[in-house]
Amino acid sequence: MPESNRSIYFATGNKHKFDEAKDILKNYNIKVIMIRKKAEEIQSDDLKKIARHALLKALESCKSPIIVEDAGLFVKTLKGFPGPYSSYVHRTLGIDGIIELIKNKSGREAEFRSVVAYGDSSMIKTFEGVVKGMVILRPRGISGFGFDPIFIPRGLRRTFAEMTLKEKNKYSHRAIALREFAEWYLGSHL
Repeated sequence: MPESNRSIYFATGNKHKFDEAKDILKNYNIKVIMIRKKAEEIQSDDLKKIARHALLKALESCKSPIIVEDAGLFVKTLKGFPGPYSSYVHRTLGIDGIIELIKNKSGREAEFRSVVAYGDSSMIKTFEGVVKGMVILRPRGISGFGFDPIFIPRGLRRTFAEMTLKEKNKYSHRAIALREFAEWYLGSHL
């Protein structure tokens, strides 16, 4: 059980996601405790459905308040691909594979989307974050993970991978969803 009502479990097998969540939620005095869990993901085009399913699975083994998160890169010229399949596509095609798919297409608009799902013994609630931007044809930067080296948020000049964790957390889809969660959580649980 978390040590106080300002602690919450985060079920994820992704240390990068955990580090981002920890950095964001500490600003709300919420301590995040990682439960290493490989999420059993359903195949769906809907991030919210995927996150809710992962949350229900996590709640089977953890009866305490818990969050899960799912995210994806949605490239407009690819009709939203890779979307919720981003992790799989990154593992199989990689960044070079996405670049190959878009290099001869017009338009580079894309958005990162995140869904944070919260659950406890009495409820499930989801929070969404979206950051619009563009994909580029040459990876830049060494920070972050996934498709961060080819995504530039709208209005900025650097990729997520060229930013520090703190800088990325000012703009990212995950940060938006986690801040929305934190504001709700503090407002309804304290």
